[in-house]
Amino acid sequence: MVGRKTSMKVRKIHRYLGLFIGIQFLMWTISGLYFSWTDIDEIHGDQFIKEHPDQSEFGNLIAPNGHGNVKIKSLEMRNIGGSPYYWINGGVLMDAQTGEIKKGIDEQQALAVASQYMLPELKVKSVERLTQTGGQHEYRGRPLPAYVITYETDENLKAYVSETDGSFQRVRYRSWRWFDFLWMTHTMDYEGRDDFNTMVLRIFSLMGLITVLSGFLLWYVSSPTIRKLWKRR
Repeated sequence: MVGRKTSMKVRKIHRYLGLFIGIQFLMWTISGLYFSWTDIDEIHGDQFIKEHPDQSEFGNLIAPNGHGNVKIKSLEMRNIGGSPYYWINGGVLMDAQTGEIKKGIDEQQALAVASQYMLPELKVKSVERLTQTGGQHEYRGRPLPAYVITYETDENLKAYVSETDGSFQRVRYRSWRWFDFLWMTHTMDYEGRDDFNTMVLRIFSLMGLITVLSGFLLWYVSSPTIRKLWKRR
């Protein structure tokens, strides 16, 4: 039969483990509830984007290697402000009608690209040029420099357009930011958010398992039924 001292030790271990990791357990539960009750498409901001982005037809296009004898490995067509552009080899932006090589798009072109995707009733509040981001920024890991287009909404809605190739990148707003914060607390990756192999997560997961097992052990050593069985033996 387990002695009283052993029972008290188990109880104390369980109590302090629960106290130490209880906040993280709470965050796992809250974030899990939030994820299960939200629509991921809505979190991505699809409700602010046109179901079918504006498309244009172009004529009088030059061959993409017709200027400067560019050797092509990859090729994409870009509609930038109603004008056709080639995005060549993932690094060269060329006017598809004149052959002019562009170093990047300007603010007005960025607004035009955003208008192709965003709902027409949204009003632009401001436009900024973004040249660097930190690990916590909502645009982290995306092409820079970029234009940040802020709209007049209660959700602090922002759209991002790459300056280098004129591509529409991301939409970010309040609900996404809450999701991002809770996802960070869920994965315990406080930098990139998506690493499930962080040492902190491993330690807390192991401690969580120990806490649960100590709870079962605490029940065992303090159960009157178990004590009766031991007495019969």
